[in-house]
Amino acid sequence: MITTASGGTLESTVKSILQNKGFKIARFREWAKNPQTYGQELLLVHVPFKTIYHHEGNTEFLLKSVKYNLDVRIECKWQQVSGSVDEKLPYMYLNAIEAMPENHILVIIDGDGWKEGAIAWLKDAAKQKKYTNKSSAQKKLEVMNLMEFMTWANKLFA
Repeated sequence: MITTASGGTLESTVKSILQNKGFKIARFREWAKNPQTYGQELLLVHVPFKTIYHHEGNTEFLLKSVKYNLDVRIECKWQQVSGSVDEKLPYMYLNAIEAMPENHILVIIDGDGWKEGAIAWLKDAAKQKKYTNKSSAQKKLEVMNLMEFMTWANKLFA
């Protein structure tokens, strides 16, 4: 229960940061029905995609900005206590580079419960573009913790 609550806190913090930068928050499914009524600086929540297993999946956010020319899918991962969640990182990584339609994917990963080497592996895979095919070679995958995300947002949306 603590892990879920902390993951929710991470997501709420991301929302707050981007809302303070002028982004309007909307549910993706509502926005998709009538996008012209929502403006051009948006943080969409609960964003669907088709996974590498061809199942319905969702990520936390899609950041859309005409002003900054952005279309960034944001995935949040929190691990407060040790467990097996970090073993799902390769699946999340492959979904990011093979299944998520956006060319810019941002993974915000934080908490003290990750197995040693898990975050380093993910950052290295993102930097080296491991396991990519030609269709995913153009993808930009960034992995950062919450503080790095705050710095990223402050610099980009100054």
